Amino acid sequence: MKDIFTAPFVEEMKQTTANMYRLGWDERNGGNISMLLDAREVAEYLDLTRVVRTIPTGFEAKALAGKIFIVTGTGKYFKNVTPDPENNLGIIRIAEDGVTAELLWGFADGSRFTSELPAHLMSHIARLSVDPENRVIMHSHPTNTLAMTYVHDLSERAFTRTLWQLNTECIVVFPDGVGVLPWMVCGTNEIGEATAEKMKEFRLVVWPVHGIYGAGRTMDEAFGLIETVEKTAMTYLLASHLPIINKISDDQLKALAKRFALDYRKEFLD
Repeated sequence: MKDIFTAPFVEEMKQTTANMYRLGWDERNGGNISMLLDAREVAEYLDLTRVVRTIPTGFEAKALAGKIFIVTGTGKYFKNVTPDPENNLGIIRIAEDGVTAELLWGFADGSRFTSELPAHLMSHIARLSVDPENRVIMHSHPTNTLAMTYVHDLSERAFTRTLWQLNTECIVVFPDGVGVLPWMVCGTNEIGEATAEKMKEFRLVVWPVHGIYGAGRTMDEAFGLIETVEKTAMTYLLASHLPIINKISDDQLKALAKRFALDYRKEFLD
């Protein structure tokens, strides 16, 4: 059996969490990631018949029974994942009852998965219902995106439209737009349910005055979605207090959509 510490999915979590911490998106123990794994690949590194312990998930997820995820831990700092993945990450399988996680590896210090796991599982179910290839749910607190929610209209049309108008890449990267929730208490099933409902339409969901959720088929896709919003939010904050002379017009956005054959949210443009 191969060494779990060399597994590409462990390495990917190490690299991504380190990068997110370096960028300041995940201060202290903020942020969380879950990635759906291929059981056949995991079986090259772990004995799938050996369950270390079981942990209640706090949510009935029978739709994901038998699915295996690598997840960040609760109270864990992203900066510590690279030097100590076995304590800061866990590989779990959703049991047949849908309400129990079987720990296959990790959380060696007795800890458990992120408190946002129910929100992640709900979002995985939602995304898989519209995109069977979706694998990653990522939550972080990117500084400029957060700041933009303090000063910008939080309607989905207005928020998306501003981003699209400030960066040529935005409509290309997320033609489906950005979902926005009202402020809600984090770590609850209620915010998880609301996020999952948005995830049926959007791969990006903003939690105002808190952070953002991104979904993708790969870690790069989920990361890249958030990265593009964050860069454009920074541009917005740098320019919004000045007279705006130039921005991308609706006609130009439509031309971009035509050039790249985008199925974009047409109701977000005039």
